[in-house]
Amino acid sequence: MDGSEGGDDSQADERPRRPSRRTLSLLVTPIAILIIASWIGDASAVYLVDHHPLWLIALNARNRNLVLVVNQLDTLPYYAVGTVRLLLSDPLFYLLGYFYGDGAIRWMERQAPTYGRIMRTAERWFSVAAYPLVFFAPNNFICLFAGAGGMGLLTFFILNITGTITRLWMIRVVGDIFAEPIDDVIRFIQDYRLPLFVLSIVLVLITIWNERRQGTGELTSLTRLEEELEQGEDSSAQEETGND
Repeated sequence: MDGSEGGDDSQADERPRRPSRRTLSLLVTPIAILIIASWIGDASAVYLVDHHPLWLIALNARNRNLVLVVNQLDTLPYYAVGTVRLLLSDPLFYLLGYFYGDGAIRWMERQAPTYGRIMRTAERWFSVAAYPLVFFAPNNFICLFAGAGGMGLLTFFILNITGTITRLWMIRVVGDIFAEPIDDVIRFIQDYRLPLFVLSIVLVLITIWNERRQGTGELTSLTRLEEELEQGEDSSAQEETGND
């Protein structure tokens, strides 16, 4: 991958020796825990949204959850919990890209049937707009590209943190502007909480079952990542031995 912009403070061709399999597990395990937490947040969102809004964004800080709870939370807990939850997985994916480079990118491309095209487009954009992408759209594969492209860790954190806080501020503004419609949605949830709760659980279970059946689930993909990177490491070691 081209490290053009964002590679000035850390040379992409001077990638460190790949860490041990134990280190890989230490990166993958927290990601798996965060995925499970997001499932719990999705399944219980209709209960948590007005009973425990802080818990909702702690489990899953997706935009719709942030919008729903933004007017129910004081400024400090909203920014503190929202920032931490949104940032938790970003350095993990950055380190996967940093340590495993193209191998981690190929895994991300195969995560879902439609992901490949999105990944290739994002990779082309990343080569010319690394800094804005990390600031405005620090999703999992952008963070992985940042690591694989050689963006310096300090640069990555500055862009990632400031961009995340800016995103939370923008959602705060949206919450102020659309306070009444948001309250209407919450009242609707309160009126139909039980059927919506059952529906949420069923949808999450169906999604998990369908992804496992197709072999495209996030946890399944993480298992494959470990296997693929370990196989790649073994192949590289064999090639080096053969060359010697």
